[in-house]
Amino acid sequence: MSHRLLTKSRFKLALECPNKLYYTKKPEYANQQLEDTFLQELAEGGFQVEELARLEYPEGILIEDNDWNYELLVEQTNELLQRENVVIFEAAFKFDNLFIRTDILVKRGSNIQLIEVKAKSFDPEDEYLLIGKRGGIAGGWKPYLFDVAFQRYVIQKCHPDWKIKSYLKLADKSKVAQIDGLNQLFRISKQANNRTGIIRKVDSPHEIGETVLGNVPVDEILDDIEAGKHRIYEELGFEESIKVFGDYYHRDQYFSYPVSWTCKSCEFRATPEQEAEGLKSGFEECFQKQLGWKPADFEKPNTFSLWNFRRGSKLFEEGKIHLELLDQDDIGLKEKPDKFSGSHRQWVQLEKSLNKDYTVLLFKDDLKREMATWKFPLNFIDFETSMSALPFNKGRRPYEQVAFQFSHHTVEINGEIKHASQYINFEAGKFPNFEFIRNLKNALSKNSGSIFRYSHHENSVLNQIYVQLCESSEPDKEELKEFIRTITSSTGGSAENWTGERNMIDLCEVVKDYYYNLHMGGSNSIKNVLPASLKTSAFLQAKYSSPIGELKLTSLNFFEDHIWLQHKDGEIQSPYKTLPPLFEDWDEAQLDATISDMENIADGGAALTAYGKLQYSDMPEEERLEIKNSLLKYCELDTLAMVMIYEHLKELIQ
Repeated sequence: MSHRLLTKSRFKLALECPNKLYYTKKPEYANQQLEDTFLQELAEGGFQVEELARLEYPEGILIEDNDWNYELLVEQTNELLQRENVVIFEAAFKFDNLFIRTDILVKRGSNIQLIEVKAKSFDPEDEYLLIGKRGGIAGGWKPYLFDVAFQRYVIQKCHPDWKIKSYLKLADKSKVAQIDGLNQLFRISKQANNRTGIIRKVDSPHEIGETVLGNVPVDEILDDIEAGKHRIYEELGFEESIKVFGDYYHRDQYFSYPVSWTCKSCEFRATPEQEAEGLKSGFEECFQKQLGWKPADFEKPNTFSLWNFRRGSKLFEEGKIHLELLDQDDIGLKEKPDKFSGSHRQWVQLEKSLNKDYTVLLFKDDLKREMATWKFPLNFIDFETSMSALPFNKGRRPYEQVAFQFSHHTVEINGEIKHASQYINFEAGKFPNFEFIRNLKNALSKNSGSIFRYSHHENSVLNQIYVQLCESSEPDKEELKEFIRTITSSTGGSAENWTGERNMIDLCEVVKDYYYNLHMGGSNSIKNVLPASLKTSAFLQAKYSSPIGELKLTSLNFFEDHIWLQHKDGEIQSPYKTLPPLFEDWDEAQLDATISDMENIADGGAALTAYGKLQYSDMPEEERLEIKNSLLKYCELDTLAMVMIYEHLKELIQ
């Protein structure tokens, strides 16, 4: 029997781009997405949500994987379906060359509940949760709804007489955990026998009280999908797309779906290192077959690389893909007198890319005026946080903010740099936020200097902790709230409005306003700006080539002989690449790229996942301490990176 069956995961992949069906699971093609589902699901929390959902059905029967023997899985399912009433986890259905497994299937005679479990959240009061005000599927929900529609379609084909009701089971933000340690009752275990890899430490739903999950009925939307009201591809109806995708995948035939602007995020692109190892690029094959591109065309700078470029899709349709074809009107160039506008920054990137010009462009006088307002000693802070679907503590809601770590560097007016303080909580089940904020207050109250963050994350986190304090009975909550108001500005959803007298300065915005370096490409991430600064700055190169002990650079986590600036194959290495991976078999950049579109997760996926493992996994104490020490090193580098970028800017204005 051929195993080239269109499963629901492959159907979802085809909805992203039908050409991906040809490249998926082929070892000869590079794939930039992390395929370790253990770590991927650990980061998202899907394993735990699914197991909590199963707990609601103590009578449920799990169909084991059996090494994905499709026929045996279907046979076991059909045997259970002979019962009048049954609940099945991972029920298997096959129709023609289509194959699905359901999260939860509840059978009561011919009445069926199809329940798809997702580690996403919802507010039951949100009337536009799935369908927006204009009648289209709300952003981000299309893949999930088409997934359930595909499952319902296959089941209905197998059992035309069944009456199927379909639901998404999601984390309900209106509910709170009834017990402490809810999260820890579902322990991740990579060696567990069942597919979800969970060791469940609870047997009855009564042990946890009311669940934090809820059902959202979706049949009306699925009916509209089947009727063609909602489409991924305008030229393909729902049933037609299933038949076409299934046929192409079964025959292992390239689909030749037209390339477009969305190809910029294709995971089937090979890095130079992967090409040297002989891996193919599906991305390049598509452009070769459809646009006739030659190797030289891939070397030319193109619009995919432009920072925050929103005109790319229209220009792609006009055939303007390479930067050499664009003019100022295509960019929409509008300049500001004292800082970069968005379009000016794009135009500078375009010009420097075409000319291979790696000199820095700087609004020097304006940056100098900005930096003159900064008050010493300067304080640089970075947070690591987690937002888990299943709360760690009683009274907490799904995806409430948990701040488990910070690092803090200071720079004196004479240039002296100190790793002044740090905090980490790695105790499973402990709600750290109020201890976190007390430690941060203690650290930042030692001076009255300017405080720096990189991007908006720290401000958002402190606003969320502010709300938690308002709802708390902490004896010092008013004092802590006042501290938060002092160093932050209120966010858009806040009931109060404030801008603190010591409001944090966003160093990322400083970079975007005044500085451009082609080594950064189209990114302003600290993990791109730092290596760009090191490659450009003679001062940083000379200074950080020496051991930190010689520099009198204090560190709470590195020995005095540690050297931050290192070379590999004659090139300056990013300091982030010199740190050991938090887990074997994957690196931080790969994990961040893989989970970047998950709910409430931005940069910092590696740290979040490591913290998740500390919370969810049983492990030897030595391994726990090793992960803790690695987290401390990563976070220390984040604030030291900010210091280095500051030093580079200071060098430039002098």
